[in-house]
Amino acid sequence: MTKAAIVILNYNGLKYLQEFLPIVVQHNRKDCKIIIADNASTDESVNYLRQTHPAIEVIQLAKNYGFSHGYNEALKYVTAEYYILLNSDVEVTAGWIDPLIALLDDKPEAAACQPKILSYHRRNYFEYAGAAGGFIDFLGYPFCRGRIFDTLEEDMGQYNDITPIFWATGACFAIRSNVFHKVGGFDESFFAHMEEIDLCWRIQLMGYKVFYNGQSQVYHVGGGTLPKTSPKKTYLNFRNGLSMLYKNTYSPALYFILPLRILLDVVASIKFLVSNSWENSLAVFKGILDSLKKYRINKEKKAKFSVSEHPYIKEIYKHSIVVEYYIKKNKTFKELFF
Repeated sequence: MTKAAIVILNYNGLKYLQEFLPIVVQHNRKDCKIIIADNASTDESVNYLRQTHPAIEVIQLAKNYGFSHGYNEALKYVTAEYYILLNSDVEVTAGWIDPLIALLDDKPEAAACQPKILSYHRRNYFEYAGAAGGFIDFLGYPFCRGRIFDTLEEDMGQYNDITPIFWATGACFAIRSNVFHKVGGFDESFFAHMEEIDLCWRIQLMGYKVFYNGQSQVYHVGGGTLPKTSPKKTYLNFRNGLSMLYKNTYSPALYFILPLRILLDVVASIKFLVSNSWENSLAVFKGILDSLKKYRINKEKKAKFSVSEHPYIKEIYKHSIVVEYYIKKNKTFKELFF
């Protein structure tokens, strides 16, 4: 079996393939193969790959399945001990693979791990999607070491460590292939956004750990699929965030947590409205409503999914990150009390 497979999901990402794929090839290992899973691109992506990188395997999917379903479909055809899922808009660096594989080799409790994610445009700052490892508060709001809401820290070597985290970024992370399939892969109903957090949550409910390894670093462009201000992105983030919360939270606690979370989401919608972003405001409300519909439909499914004894996950922040950031003005990870 191949040690690792670097799998890049592509949809009309020709410019990113042209810019970043040669660097991935340059910094690859002999025991790792590179695979492009193409989500039925309508640009020249596949022709470019065939002409310029004929040795790279291309899995052509029948349609644009999105991130979640796209990876699930593609990984059915990939045989390797570890999957390294890599966004097409990521610039890797020399030796970036070694620390990730070494961590999974050395720590049997580790199911997945991510590198340090720095900004491609501001190279000495952490990047929004992942930074130095993801965490989540008890209401289901995600944040990172190096990034809380819109505050990004400068990389001063403060996160060059190896440590357990709650979630690894979908922009770049390694995962044991057997665990990925054992847990059921990504939730395909998410389409995109939050699916990696949901996956990592389910992994930890099975008793595994997720790690960050600061000895590996990559540079992420970000916003390659949907811009940050896109109402569709807002909708997916709020819908999937709520869906993830009620899927994985122990049921008795959910009766307290869910109403409080919905209240804060409504406040976020009002904030969008005050900022003259009515499309994003409506997207938040639509996300809440669609998530609640899904919740009612899947109540029985959730009961079967939930384990009877949830393990204690210390990487879940027991306070409100919204309160810490907006009211107490704690803008960096080191200011938070865990």
